[in-house]
Formats: sequence, C-alpha cells, structure tokens
Amino acid sequence: MAHARNDSEAGPIVLRDVTVRYGRRTALEGVSGEFPPGSLTAVVGANGAGKSTLLAAIAGRLRLVGGSVQLPAGSRLGFLPQRAAIDPDYPLTVAELVTLGGWRRFGAFRSPQASVRTEAMEAAATVGLGGSLKRRIVTLSAGELQRALFARLMLEEPAVILLDEPFAAVDAQTTTVLLDQLARWHRDGRTVIAVLHDLALVRAWFPTTLVLARRCVSWGPTESALPALAS
Repeated sequence: MAHARNDSEAGPIVLRDVTVRYGRRTALEGVSGEFPPGSLTAVVGANGAGKSTLLAAIAGRLRLVGGSVQLPAGSRLGFLPQRAAIDPDYPLTVAELVTLGGWRRFGAFRSPQASVRTEAMEAAATVGLGGSLKRRIVTLSAGELQRALFARLMLEEPAVILLDEPFAAVDAQTTTVLLDQLARWHRDGRTVIAVLHDLALVRAWFPTTLVLARRCVSWGPTESALPALAS
C-alpha cells in the first residue's frame, strides 16, 4: 500500500494497522501508533520481532499487506539499515562517501559545490574523521565506516532519521560519538527512531520506547514500556 502524506511538515509519523508478510510468515501485524514530531524513540524486542521490518516499512522499502504509514508532507527521510547497502571495496574515499549525502544539491552529473565539500569536511570532523578524509573506505574499521555513514546522513539533512542497530559492531568510543550526534539531531527537532538491543543505552538516552513482538506490546515512556519485554 502507498505511503500517505499529511498536510503539515511538522506532523507525526502515523502507523495504522501496519501489517507485513514475507510469504506466509507474518513479520508485523496490526501495528498502530504515532511518532510525534521531534521525538526520540527506541524500538526493542527479541530477534524476529519485526524491528527492522518496521523501519523498512516506514522508509517505504516494503509493500504493506495491510494498513498504512503516514509521513509528514515534504519531510526528508534518512535511513541507515543494519547492513549498509555499500560495497566497502568500492574505490571511494571518506570525503567522497560523506559528500554523497548532499547529492540532491548537485545531482548525478555535476561535481559538488564548494559549500557541499565544506559541509562534508565539517560533518566528518564532527564524527571524529576529520583526519581521515583521503582514506579509502576499504581501510576503515566497522566503527569508522559507521561514523562516515552518520556523517553522510548529516549532509542529507533529514527531518526523519531511521537507524537500524546503529551501534552494533562498534567500540565504546564510537558509540559515544554517534550518541552525541543522535542527541544533536533530537535537539534540532528531528524525529529519530532507532532499533537497539542494548537496554542500558535505551534507558539512558531514549525517552520513548516501542516494544515489538510482531505486534505492538508496549509503546510509551521508556521506564513504563520496557517491563513489557519480560512479559
């Protein structure tokens, strides 16, 4: 089913009975609720609970067999999947990868403007890669590549940011850097939805949590929603 759009750029993301199936297997069933504009929400649940499916459905990458996803009109959406759709062996430098986040401003057949290149340098510096701009991405660790992908998202300037296990396979220092960026997005009034498994991070950083088990088990303030995981 198509994604509907409302009339307000600052509106919520609204899920109405969202249902997704892979063949005969139901991945999500009847999930309804709202992500208010500017909210910061963790999505948690056991393996196979439908967390990644939910993000892909919001991003419009999956066909719904029932229900709808309503996005704010005109809101740019940034999506960082769990396994980035990027070949780490592709001959890109860090600077080139980050700059690609601004492609809407220069298109597929033009070189990026100086302003975009400057923004890319600043974004790389923000995530701790200011000294790595000329490195090929094949030389990056998993944590460094994740930092570069966060910097690319910064250039996309999304109003809605979807992150699927953004801190998986990265070290504690990288996690801190990326959490700081996530907090900046939240302060800027962007809507951030992140799939996470580390409940300590959820409690420390996320005011709202959605607990999934293919259906919505609990959705609300984190400290009241998380106990539903044990039920």
